[in-house]
Amino acid sequence: MLTLMFILMFLLLLMGFPMMVPLIVGALALLLVSFPDVGPNQLVQQMIGGVRPSVLVAVPMFILAADIMTKGHTANRLLDLVRAFIGHRRGGLPITTAVTCTLFGAVSGSTQATVVAIGSALRPKMLKAGYKDSFTLALLVNASDIALLIPPSIAAIIYGVAANVSVGELFIAGIGPGVAIMLMFSVYSWYVSRRWGIPPEERVGWAGRLKALQGAILPMGFPVVVLGGIYSGLFSPTEAAAMSVLYAVILEMIIYRSIKLSDLPGIALSTGLITAVVFILVGAGQAFSWVISLAQIPSEVLGPILDHVADNPTHLLILIAVSYFVACMFVDPIVAIFVLTPIFMPAIHASGVDPVLVGTLVVLQSAIGSATPPFGYDIFTAMAVFRRPYMDIVRGTPPFIIMLITMTVLLISFPQIALFLRDLAFR
Repeated sequence: MLTLMFILMFLLLLMGFPMMVPLIVGALALLLVSFPDVGPNQLVQQMIGGVRPSVLVAVPMFILAADIMTKGHTANRLLDLVRAFIGHRRGGLPITTAVTCTLFGAVSGSTQATVVAIGSALRPKMLKAGYKDSFTLALLVNASDIALLIPPSIAAIIYGVAANVSVGELFIAGIGPGVAIMLMFSVYSWYVSRRWGIPPEERVGWAGRLKALQGAILPMGFPVVVLGGIYSGLFSPTEAAAMSVLYAVILEMIIYRSIKLSDLPGIALSTGLITAVVFILVGAGQAFSWVISLAQIPSEVLGPILDHVADNPTHLLILIAVSYFVACMFVDPIVAIFVLTPIFMPAIHASGVDPVLVGTLVVLQSAIGSATPPFGYDIFTAMAVFRRPYMDIVRGTPPFIIMLITMTVLLISFPQIALFLRDLAFR
């Protein structure tokens, strides 16, 4: 029955159905065949229960704040700041891309918003400077995925709900790996620029730098409001998300006047559509996870492996990394997190591995899988935004995937990359 269920789900995917349909149909088919006495209404209850945790309210708020900032001037002001200080260096434009994606991730938490906001502004400049489009597209897609690690991270919120782990701790644990990846991408960008002989841009004087710094001060207030409020105890992650929306509205509508009141309905509609997709995936993932747990499929498939690695935390972390990486190559990270996390949590608790470290590792695999063929969803976001074919998007990704896998190895070998700041903030 398990094989037939996955064949059915795969066929539905090939027929073009969105991921939520195979999940729900597969769960319903398994429930009706294996548990005829259990009514389908319980599947609906599980879906509703999946979106019930109050911390999930933060997700649409962070999405709304990101949509407002993407429509406004925040991204351009952050871009001007980074470019003013490092644009004249060798590889200045791609390094600016990596750094700006990281900064915008710190104010939006959305990879798609980062691709749109930063990619639309920087891709034409990089092409004009002489960079190959394959390198430019791969850099934009992979650097945007740093937003999954840098708080506020929607993926971290989803894992926190699935694993019952502090979202505040997950937020701060993602900073170290996110900054490390940004540095890796920057070094690679310098190497590519030197190899291709691309000259740096003209140096910006201190007057221009001061102007760019003044313009970016208020946008840089987003992480201060979100992280400062959470770690000072002023408000919860959900309240921080609400404050980020208020801050975005004040900044873009009142101070910059880049958005009119008449623009808000369209922005709210966009946020509602994205939120609906996210929450349907969360509910479907919860229902699917419940059904396969009821059928004891995880214990049959992964049970012997988990029993073998449970006594060795390093082996367990490797198994977790590989499982989420492969899963996120084929399905949305939200689905992978909700399906796999309940399977691994008993072994995580039994081995004594810090769940926050596991969460950071899971979010990192989500970032890698989101930009990895065949079905990484940021690949398709880039296809829609830049109107380029699939192969053009993925051609330049291998070096970046290698760097992200290297970061995975480093994180497993040296957990303090993630836990150092967490321990300073919470212990």
